[in-house]
Amino acid sequence: MSYKAGPHFLQIPGPSNIPGRVLRAIERPTMDHRGPSFQDLAVEVLEKIRPIFKTSQPVVIFPSSGTGAWEAALVNTLSPGDKVLMYETGQFSNLWIELASRLGLEPEICEGDWRGGAIAEVIEERLLADKTKQIKAVCIVHNETSTGALSNVKAVRNAIDNAKHPALFLVDTISGLGSADYKHDEWGVDVTITGSQKGLMLPPGLGFNAVSEKAVAASKSAKLSRSYWDWASQLANNPTGNFPYTPATNLLYGLLEACDMLMEEGLENVFARHERHAEATRRAVRSWGFQIQCSEPKEYSPVLTGVIMPTGHDADALRSVILEKYNMSLGAGLGKIKGKVFRIGHLGDFNDLMLMGTLSGVEMGLTSAGVPHDKGGAQAALDFLAGN
Repeated sequence: MSYKAGPHFLQIPGPSNIPGRVLRAIERPTMDHRGPSFQDLAVEVLEKIRPIFKTSQPVVIFPSSGTGAWEAALVNTLSPGDKVLMYETGQFSNLWIELASRLGLEPEICEGDWRGGAIAEVIEERLLADKTKQIKAVCIVHNETSTGALSNVKAVRNAIDNAKHPALFLVDTISGLGSADYKHDEWGVDVTITGSQKGLMLPPGLGFNAVSEKAVAASKSAKLSRSYWDWASQLANNPTGNFPYTPATNLLYGLLEACDMLMEEGLENVFARHERHAEATRRAVRSWGFQIQCSEPKEYSPVLTGVIMPTGHDADALRSVILEKYNMSLGAGLGKIKGKVFRIGHLGDFNDLMLMGTLSGVEMGLTSAGVPHDKGGAQAALDFLAGN
């Protein structure tokens, strides 16, 4: 391959671009993870991650991907054969459903059309119909990465409360945390699941469970097998800055830096920045004459935008042209929308000029690939950013 000048534009919806401050923190020499210096660092990390979840409760950190954090949430709180109400909002919710089935749980699925988030009223109806309280947990995806739809977590909490149902509430915000507003305590979530490679601006490799008192209590009687994923050993070791097995030491250096960066900018400013870039992106998409995969404006994701291709044109072919000609990666359509949708990530360490480079690259790619579109999408975004 010949050398391509300039940086690669990584505009998938995660893993996101890693800021220099985080990279420099990660490349520090590895220290003894049983020594006092590391214990001090771990205590600080475990304290500073809590405000990102907006919780005063413990946050458990695993050396894992988000999939591992999914499994940890389930095996610590549930028993074989338990019924779990799971809402289908896209490919990642479906993968979580498959995982639950493999673990020996019985998912009851609220089917969705992949055009929006979880509908609280549907969940409330299912819970009201569960007269014998067989449903032990409600599971939703906060930000569905495959579609660009944001679920209203607070509304689902209200639905559970309205139904007077004792089910635990488990929420995947793997692509939402640090990019979209999230309130673990205020929204009454029992287990919040996330990963390091999205809004936290780190490489993949850390999985997180923020846990409520109710979830910890449930873990003491849950019967699904667990060892590596056991919260108890983590919660026993963490107060002294220790882990029950070797932690991802250098990623924790980076996590500490990422937490500092988010709080320096201010979480509300971070969320406003993401909303602004999302709106600019949607204006570009509409100006090109395309539809947005999420059809509910109130559920538009601030993290990414899914774009529906014109009939007869393949999204993966477009992505290939853009990668080859302009050295930019866009997110693929997944599952049943593969080839029909491409995804523009606008999350993490991201600013106006990066967004304009991204949208200009898409517009040039549409022309290069012969995809019919109206001109001026990048200009529409530019006008919005300049005026806001």
